[in-house]
Amino acid sequence: MTPNSSNADSANRFLGELTGAFADLGTFLPLVLGLIALNQFSPQGIFLGFGILCIAVAFFYRRPIPVQPMKVISALVIAQGLSPGMMQASAMLMGLILLALAYSGAIEWLAKQISQAISIGIQFAIGLQLLWMGAKMMSLSPLVGFGAFAIIFLARFLPLRYLSMPLVIVLGMLWQYHLGPSDAEFQFNNTPWHLGWPAMSDWQSALTLLVLPQLAMTLTNAVIASSLMAREKFPEDAAKFTSKAFATSAGFANLLLAPLGSISMCHGAGGLAVQYHFGARRMWAPLIFGGFCLMIALCWGETVAWLLSLIPMAILGSLLSTAGLQLAWSKRLLDGRPFCMLVIAVTAVFSLAFNAAAGLLAGLAVEFARRRWHIIETMR
Repeated sequence: MTPNSSNADSANRFLGELTGAFADLGTFLPLVLGLIALNQFSPQGIFLGFGILCIAVAFFYRRPIPVQPMKVISALVIAQGLSPGMMQASAMLMGLILLALAYSGAIEWLAKQISQAISIGIQFAIGLQLLWMGAKMMSLSPLVGFGAFAIIFLARFLPLRYLSMPLVIVLGMLWQYHLGPSDAEFQFNNTPWHLGWPAMSDWQSALTLLVLPQLAMTLTNAVIASSLMAREKFPEDAAKFTSKAFATSAGFANLLLAPLGSISMCHGAGGLAVQYHFGARRMWAPLIFGGFCLMIALCWGETVAWLLSLIPMAILGSLLSTAGLQLAWSKRLLDGRPFCMLVIAVTAVFSLAFNAAAGLLAGLAVEFARRRWHIIETMR
C-alpha cells in the first residue's frame, strides 16, 4: 500500500466518523428543537445532558452507540404542552426502572426469549414508522425533502456517499436563509439553565402519562434490539453489548442528568443503523457529537439559535426516513426460512397495529406455539 492510498483511507475513515456523528439528526433535532421552542425547555440543559452522555458512551463502548431522545416521552410532552418538571420526573423514573431491570437480571432473561426473527420484526415495524414520520415532515416542502432523500439514497452507490448528508443539510440551510427569517421553522427562547427538581405532583402524572407508554419501546428498541444490532455490526466486541449494559448506561444517564436540565435519553437501533451506514465505526463519532453538544450548551445565544433555525424540517425528515429505511431493511426479509418469515410478519403487524410491546408478545406467542408443536410431533 502506497503512502497516498494510506492517507486516502485515513481521510475516508475520518470523514465517515464525522458524517456518522451527525447522521441521527433526523431523530434528534425535531424533538430537541421542539422542546426548546414550544415548551420553553432550557437549551443549555438539554445539550449539556447529551454532550456528557455521548462522551461517556464513547469511552465506555468505544463504538458509535447512539444517544437519542426517548421519542414517545418527547412527543407527548410537545403535543400536550407539559412542563420541564414532568420531563425530569419521567427521565428519573425511567432511569430507576431500567436499573432495576438490569441488576435484577430481568432484562437479560427477556433478551434470551427473543429470537432474531422477533427482533427483525420489531425493527421492521419501527423502521416503517420512522420512514412514515419522515415522509410527513418531507411533505412540508416536497421538493426539498424528497430531493434530499433521493440524494442520500442514490449516494450510497457512490464512493463519496459520506458527503451526501452534510451536503443536503448545507443546501437546506442556504435555501432557508434565502426564504428569510420570517419563514424559519423554529423560534427559540432563551430560558436560562438551572438545576431543577420535579414537584410532587409531577411524579404520578409522569408515570401514567409518559413512562408507561415509553417503556415498551425502550425495552424493545433502545435496549434489546440495539444490543442485538450492535453485536451484529461489531461481533469482535459482542461481550460489551449486552442488554444489561445498554439498560445500565441509559438508566444511570437519565437518573443523574435529569436534575441538570437534561431530557429522557436512550440508545436506539435506528440511530446505530444510520450512523453505521454513513461510516461511523469507532468511538470518534459519539465523541464528535458529544463535543458538538457541549459547545452548543456553552455558547448558546441568538447566533446559535438562528443557525439551528435554518435547518428545514423537510431536511430533518429526509434524515429520519433514511434512518427508518436502514432500520427496516434486513437480508433475512429475503432469505429467511418460512417460519421465520411468519414470526417477522406477525411481530411487525402487531407492532404497527398496536405498539412494540404487543408485537413482542405476539412474536413470543408464535415462537411458543412452534416449540410446543415440535414437542408434540416428537412424542408421536
